[in-house]
Amino acid sequence: MLPKKIEEIKAKAISEIKKTASDRALFDVKVKYLGRKGKLTKILKGLKNLSEKERKSVGPLANQTRQEIEKAIANRKKEISGKIDWGKEKIDITLPGKKQELGHLSPITLVNREAEQIFSSMGFGIADGPEMETDFYNFDSLNIPKDHPARDVMDTFRVKTKNNDLLLRTHVSAIQVRYMEKHKPPFRVIMPGRVFRNEATDSSHGHTFYQLDGMMVGKDVSAANYYALIDEFLKKFFERDIKTRMRPSFFPFTEPSFEIDFECLLCSGKGCSVCKQSGWVEIIPGGMINQNVLVAAGYPRNKYQGCAWDIGISRLAMMKYKIDHIHLFHEGDLRFIKQF
Repeated sequence: MLPKKIEEIKAKAISEIKKTASDRALFDVKVKYLGRKGKLTKILKGLKNLSEKERKSVGPLANQTRQEIEKAIANRKKEISGKIDWGKEKIDITLPGKKQELGHLSPITLVNREAEQIFSSMGFGIADGPEMETDFYNFDSLNIPKDHPARDVMDTFRVKTKNNDLLLRTHVSAIQVRYMEKHKPPFRVIMPGRVFRNEATDSSHGHTFYQLDGMMVGKDVSAANYYALIDEFLKKFFERDIKTRMRPSFFPFTEPSFEIDFECLLCSGKGCSVCKQSGWVEIIPGGMINQNVLVAAGYPRNKYQGCAWDIGISRLAMMKYKIDHIHLFHEGDLRFIKQF
């Protein structure tokens, strides 16, 4: 049933791609089939609910179909671009030049610096890593094997190489094993940085955004440490008591896994586009570091334990400064930047 449905999706997608006449129309087709709620994306996200036998047959077919649709989109984009008559484009050289104005620090920079200062006051060091990563550090070392459904959720920008093993990191968690390979517990460290995901955008999602991961590893670290650290961080960051909730979740790199949400400060919990009308903002997933991750870093199994978390810096900035659209951070509009 699913293989037939996938073939139908591919046929319809390629047919619609061929009929597009503009970049905008092409983008709409991409969102329809490959976006966060796209027809093929829904199938990819549902692989985790299939039996092992079904995943082995449906998974490769779905991934191959995705690649074929992406290739068709890329080819059509080139065809559309080739039809533009650049010779007719005119530039008026008599127009006066634009005055160059001094910029201001981005709210992302301000929030990132404040978060670093808070964690530093709690005894955390700061680590950095490359934005272009390998499959091993971005996925494999974090207990996300090649056939894991989690890879389908993280739509990845890949870099063309001989081995096709380079990509733009999808999370700063990729720094975790790099750091642990060179340091022995106990330690506390945060890892701020920019990440990239090839996905459809809305008011609270973008293809480029900022995260701040943290981890604490030792012999007696517990989930209570994880919650206490995040609770203390949120109080210091917002300088007020924040209504939070912690609920169980699932991530390949933590076990057990949790998510800490806090009441949306833009709408005071009433519901808005940023919190998707729920009144809550999902901002800090994490939990106890999976032993497979510690083993990948070279530690003996079950000798150490640790907690790790991921903070969405972009969303923190939206809450702190009452910004209702994530794309304002990247447009370079001085009228926006000057407010900070």
